[in-house]
Amino acid sequence: MNYGFDGKVALVTGASGGIGRATALAFAASGAAVVVSDVNDEAGEETVALIAAAGGKALYQRCNVAEPAEVKALVARAVADYGRLDFAHNNAGINNMGADEYEDAVWDRAIAVNLSGVMYCMREEAEVMLAQGKGAIVNTSSINGLVGNGAQPGYTATKHGVIGLTRHGALRWAKAGIRVNAVCPGVIETPMTAPLTANPEIRKVMDGMTPMGRMGYAEEIAAAVLWLCSDQASFVTGHPLVVDGGATVF
Repeated sequence: MNYGFDGKVALVTGASGGIGRATALAFAASGAAVVVSDVNDEAGEETVALIAAAGGKALYQRCNVAEPAEVKALVARAVADYGRLDFAHNNAGINNMGADEYEDAVWDRAIAVNLSGVMYCMREEAEVMLAQGKGAIVNTSSINGLVGNGAQPGYTATKHGVIGLTRHGALRWAKAGIRVNAVCPGVIETPMTAPLTANPEIRKVMDGMTPMGRMGYAEEIAAAVLWLCSDQASFVTGHPLVVDGGATVF
């Protein structure tokens, strides 16, 4: 769906592939200029090239969201090059599948990227949006931000925390014209899940995790992000939108 975002500017972190790339492409297809960000420079530039090939406008800025100075530089680049910032999808995150998240280094990395990174982004984005008097922020949480996961304490804690930050931002900036929401994806086909789904037996298990009997697509999450940023969601803020094929209904 084309939301008519001509003249608007969107920032997407973690946009080198998967959900982030799908969202960046969708913003561009709706007319927005897109600031593409990631730590994978080659894949991030590829996202920009895909947008350009489709007739859209985009630039790439490397950013490790766990570093506050890099986040500040990212938002400053968006304003310097495009003059404003209307939408932000704080999507960058890591999933330490197979690692022991009770180990200090693994835990600290999950907190730094998945939780602190979202806070740093919100803080810088909101400063620009406050000056404009309007904006929309969408954070990527997970169904593991709503339910427990016995195997991943760090991932679960950070994704619960993202919903907490989302609700905080919604309350803090509601009267200033800034809406803050979250998407909570279920099992989605992305480069992150590809190593698992390459095994037919694991793929069968993952498909069976939803009543629909399949994994979701990155484009389905992107569609939710764009709707939350659009004027069609003008009375929606502080909401964790679940897009999981019914997985949390079980």
